[in-house]
Amino acid sequence: MRYLLSSICFFVMVSCSSYPKKNGFTESNVSVSQVYNPYFSNAAKDYVYKADLQFYKKKFSGIIIIKKITDKEHRLVFTTEMGNKIFDFSFYQNTFKVNHVLEEMNKKIILNVLERDFTTLVKEFNVSTQTYTKENLEVKEAEVLNKNHFYFYKNIGLTKIVRENNGKENVIYHFLDIEDTAAKRILIEHKNIKLKIQLKGI
Repeated sequence: MRYLLSSICFFVMVSCSSYPKKNGFTESNVSVSQVYNPYFSNAAKDYVYKADLQFYKKKFSGIIIIKKITDKEHRLVFTTEMGNKIFDFSFYQNTFKVNHVLEEMNKKIILNVLERDFTTLVKEFNVSTQTYTKENLEVKEAEVLNKNHFYFYKNIGLTKIVRENNGKENVIYHFLDIEDTAAKRILIEHKNIKLKIQLKGI
């Protein structure tokens, strides 16, 4: 009985522990610092990706173009390969504007998810509330739209962003094939809903 109670207490403690604690992060002496995502930072460049968006049984394929308009604004357009718009969003600081969206995607729950996903993706600067280390990683904690995010940096730069809730990974952003300030492949995968977004640079 005593062993059972101890096991239950241990399980509860692990389940409720924070994301850094669960993953063995060590707090750094640097607490407040800057988070930097360089992958959509060049206003002179159009970032063009072949895109596949899988949402439950629905699949959308085409081209995503991301453009930095000003220091505080990005625009993201998703079209079919024939040029028909699927959606067109503007991001200004923490303001989200729907310029166009297909009727079948024009649902609040879907737009809320896409707003969070793409705001995190294009947000260039943020303030980190805590910095951690683990082996060859530097991990910075920051909030985006009132949700906790962890930014993973290696020598090559930002490799991953994790949005967590109650110590669990909700959404993972993978930045792959990194060259200078460009990620040639990006994967956004959700753990709590069936949504996956794959981007491949053109």
